Amino acid sequence: MGRRFVDLVWIALATALCAGCGTTAPSRFYTLDSTAAADGAAPTRCAVIVGPVSIPASVDRPEFVVQVAPNRVEIDEFNRWAAPLDQGIASVVAQDLAVLLGTPQVATAPLANFSPDYRVTINVQRFDSIRAEAVIVDAVWAVQKTGSGPARSGRTVAREAVQDGGFDALAAAHSRALATVAADIAAAIRATSVAVR
Repeated sequence: MGRRFVDLVWIALATALCAGCGTTAPSRFYTLDSTAAADGAAPTRCAVIVGPVSIPASVDRPEFVVQVAPNRVEIDEFNRWAAPLDQGIASVVAQDLAVLLGTPQVATAPLANFSPDYRVTINVQRFDSIRAEAVIVDAVWAVQKTGSGPARSGRTVAREAVQDGGFDALAAAHSRALATVAADIAAAIRATSVAVR
């Protein structure tokens, strides 16, 4: 009986070790995409640079940070942003601005040998992901005409519904929310360009 018990213990340990060496789920990577549509306004002939963009420390990581309760979040190790989130936000806002302003001269900072007419800075206060419910982007932004005048600033709080619990839906909703931020910034650039004429 003693020898059989020892053999069973060794088999159980070997099984546990083998289970621990199993493969893990593969990581999935997501991007933010431009979703802005031209609004029919006349093109704005200007060059715009977007950046820097700052984001809350709580979401400044590759993994999705999902709000699961009013004061609790979970970090999903297997669903990640394909690029640093601040860079992804700057890139998609720049792409949206190019569409909304009707100009190809929109870039993200830093960029050598680029002389912008306007510099856009964005401070993201909230970048919430709530599965199967909504995303919230709360951004304070400023538009500065190069070399003259005070900055025009504003705050955009965009909430986009999420119909299912998948991470594709969260990324798409964040893209739509950032298009709302870009639309407000584009309106400020248009207003500034009219004011300085």
